[in-house]
Amino acid sequence: MKLKTELSALALASAAVLGVAGQAGAWTLEEAAKPYAGTELEVLFLDRPGYKAAIEMIPEFEAATGIKINQTTVPYENALGEQVRDFVAGGDLDIALIDLVWIGNFAENGWIVPIDQFTADPALADPELDMADFFPLVVNAFGGWNGTTYGLPFDNYSGLLFYNSCMLKDAGFDKPPETWAELKDVYGPALTKDGKYAFALQSKRNETQSADSFARMLWPFGGSFLNAEFKSNLNSPESQAGLQFRQDLMQYMPEGIVAYDHSEAVNGLAQGDVAMLTEWSAFYSTLASPETSTLGDCLAVAPEPKGPAGRKPALGGFSLAVASQADDAEKAAGWLFIQWITSKANAGKYLEMGGVPARQSAYADPALAETYKFIPALVESWKEGVPEFRPRFAEWPAITEIVQEWGTKMMLGEVSVDEGAKTIGEKMEAVLAEAGYYDGKKPLAQ
Repeated sequence: MKLKTELSALALASAAVLGVAGQAGAWTLEEAAKPYAGTELEVLFLDRPGYKAAIEMIPEFEAATGIKINQTTVPYENALGEQVRDFVAGGDLDIALIDLVWIGNFAENGWIVPIDQFTADPALADPELDMADFFPLVVNAFGGWNGTTYGLPFDNYSGLLFYNSCMLKDAGFDKPPETWAELKDVYGPALTKDGKYAFALQSKRNETQSADSFARMLWPFGGSFLNAEFKSNLNSPESQAGLQFRQDLMQYMPEGIVAYDHSEAVNGLAQGDVAMLTEWSAFYSTLASPETSTLGDCLAVAPEPKGPAGRKPALGGFSLAVASQADDAEKAAGWLFIQWITSKANAGKYLEMGGVPARQSAYADPALAETYKFIPALVESWKEGVPEFRPRFAEWPAITEIVQEWGTKMMLGEVSVDEGAKTIGEKMEAVLAEAGYYDGKKPLAQ
């Protein structure tokens, strides 16, 4: 009798272990989280629709797990500095919010934990994680560095062409331009008249200038910031063609475009002053809402135009990764949250609440694609693109300051395209030399 009881107890214990360990259909978030109930996690969020959606969803996670998520909302401009200071000081953050261009900095400094530490643990790994369901480009760009995956994509964007289909129809067009050349040479003259403009390229001197304006014109024309040896490629014929194209396109943009940030550019389209706009997919809700836009049924969305090198859309967004400074319980709890908030099961809900998930399955639902006009264009844009749209190494914050200054001077005509590119290249190479890329101290990874 005693032996039977002991065997029964052993069987129950084994069943419990197997249930947590992830037999098909047996793993549950509730069971996996039991050892970490009462754990509190600290993370920074931004004041953007995708984060507001996550905040609305968090109570469900907390109720299921007993894990508390303490999120602090900060402006984008403060997010990098606040996290770096916290990690250097061994502070309180347990989850890292990583912009596309911060991943190299965070990984090389050892501030974040590779995901295989968790995916190899059957007690923590959801059998339904399905990494293959993420768009491969997005996982690589936002969560990967030098062959290792550290974060799961969260609130991800692509550059899209938003346009006023009614303005285009009135000008004789039944579809948007397929190429940048067509946008400038055919649509530009037809749509720029009577105080209205064909296009707006947000170009204010901050990351908007360096990413949304300058970089956007490099890649479709075959250009890039750097060549394979990490020397400037900005004076190559391809890069020069793209940057000169930007200058030529300005005649079809509003006066003062060099001072336009996202809000001014989006508002120009929303109020009917601009016919077309390349913007992040995250602004769809702003342009679709009658509270912030007059477009109504005239709002339409397409992939960004192609250049001579093809369609190379802007990439932006974030991943969430476990911070290495967290203790073991916080690491485990942090992974459970990251895995849950980016899960395939939650992707549709996250999309409907205003977020932009990187799950292919979320966009396969025809009903969602019919409701959210940006979905087909977004899916198309994530088939192509370059992770290093902006170099993702730790030196980007210093380089973007250089690009902002001299890219603005180019647009204003204070320097020629050739001279401005040469100056940026020289200053950029000086930053990279000091960092150790040319003497072998750092790998040529971006």
